[in-house]
Amino acid sequence: MNTRRDPHALADALPLAAQLRDGLRRGVVFLLLAALVLIFSVLQPAFLTLANAMSILQAVAVVAIIGTGVTVTLAVGGFDLSVGAVAASSVMAASYAMIVLDLGAFATVALVLAFGIVVGLFNALLIVRLKVPDLLATLSTMFLLTGLQLIPTAGRSISAGLILPDGSKATGKVDPLFLAIGRSSLFETLPLPVLLMILVAIVLFVLTERTRFGRLLFATGGNETATRLAGAPVERLRGFAYVLSASLAALGGIIVAARIGRGDVSSGASLLMDSVAASLIGFAVRGLRRPNVGGTIVGAVFVGVLLNGLTMLNAPYYTQDFIKGAVLVSALALTYGINRKMR
Repeated sequence: MNTRRDPHALADALPLAAQLRDGLRRGVVFLLLAALVLIFSVLQPAFLTLANAMSILQAVAVVAIIGTGVTVTLAVGGFDLSVGAVAASSVMAASYAMIVLDLGAFATVALVLAFGIVVGLFNALLIVRLKVPDLLATLSTMFLLTGLQLIPTAGRSISAGLILPDGSKATGKVDPLFLAIGRSSLFETLPLPVLLMILVAIVLFVLTERTRFGRLLFATGGNETATRLAGAPVERLRGFAYVLSASLAALGGIIVAARIGRGDVSSGASLLMDSVAASLIGFAVRGLRRPNVGGTIVGAVFVGVLLNGLTMLNAPYYTQDFIKGAVLVSALALTYGINRKMR
């Protein structure tokens, strides 16, 4: 028997193997997501229903919206650690505006979005003007907001009939029109928070991936000095990223407040970690190995599917963060490991 290998066959096989590895690298997150859906569907048939799919999307809408803001800060070479605190403060601010200040839905939304813009400008001032490292600046903002949101109510959650620190009683109530933001559905099928998530994703995807402005954002994160020498307004680009991130976090807080109908002091506890996880998983989507809005949305859905499935299987709550972390590590390790073998 002739055991010699045909060199032409080897030449043909190598590109094929490389193509398979490249396909695996690009699709590893989708393969893991498909595997999760299959496993959960087999173990719990109720998982694979339209109602549960909409429930998952509604649950991840806020995380996805906040995560896209984090993604933009990653694109300029930064990182916004304050988004969870901004969202939580926005929940409290929205409830305070309606229940204590007796404002309507439109005024409340405008006030909270303005609050997000102000926080973003404050972060931009620290980072861009005062040259404070982004992690230190946004961490400081996080602690500042975490404490500030508790002061007006002396640490109490905000609901109708709230007793204020001076002993008076709040007379306002949550506007039903405001509640519709978090509880209504389009055509009784598509929840409004999911629609907002889709709109934000489309706008930011086009902005970051299809415009010159988006290319400048990534150029700033890749090589700030070269981008500045090329004439780009680097400071404005970085400032824009942090203003956008805080504004989207405020929008996420509005949706949470509209969904729960009160100002819960613990409402934003997990938003930072989940939004960061979605952004990091986005690095592995399609093997891009860079922040990208589409990947962040997929990452948010990935986390949502995982948590929803674990909940339906009655997995202990104290194991969920560990499992989520293990799956995240696996997705990133596979993506970067496969890429290393292709070099």
